[in-house]
Amino acid sequence: MALTINGIGIPDSQLAREITDLVRDTASPLLFHHSSRVYYFGALAGKRRGLSFDAELLYAGAMFHDMGLTPLHRSPDLRFEVDGANVARDFLHRHGIAQADIDTVWTAIALHTTPGIPEHMHPVVALVTAGVEMDVLGIDYQRFGAQEREAVVHVHPRGSHFKEAIIQTFYDGIHHKPETTFGNVKGDVIADKQRGFVPGNFCSVIRGSAWPE
Repeated sequence: MALTINGIGIPDSQLAREITDLVRDTASPLLFHHSSRVYYFGALAGKRRGLSFDAELLYAGAMFHDMGLTPLHRSPDLRFEVDGANVARDFLHRHGIAQADIDTVWTAIALHTTPGIPEHMHPVVALVTAGVEMDVLGIDYQRFGAQEREAVVHVHPRGSHFKEAIIQTFYDGIHHKPETTFGNVKGDVIADKQRGFVPGNFCSVIRGSAWPE
């Protein structure tokens, strides 16, 4: 069932329909619905912020952002974000999308787990991350009205125990290449030099988010 909320809907285009079919046929239902929610929450955030963005490019970034976690597209040695970005790049290239737009979508996917940077970049880059942060971490949860949240989740349900399920899905997609999880080097330096420093924990933030299970 298609959803339009506050003027936001999935683009009515052949490209968007093919993206929908490809991701639905490739990803698990959990990832398909998560990615769809990322689009809606990202687009709604963009409208609230007064940003101008190409809905098709945002849809591509949102829908492909976790494809690197799927068995078909996970590589043995690349970060899962790069795997997903490469799937989007190849798909958009086959469909004749301009290289500059492909680069924007690639960057949006590659940076979606790197907080503090995408928000200063192109709106598509910023809004893919905003959608992910809302759906997974509950960031800006209260800025989305209850009607908005309920409408999105009704059409693209989170399912039971989503928080633990998404953590497990991440683990399943990356446990074979732990070296690719090397992260923020500044945090490593602080942890090495600053006694008592306790770094933030992604899984703890998910479990403690404002979203109900």
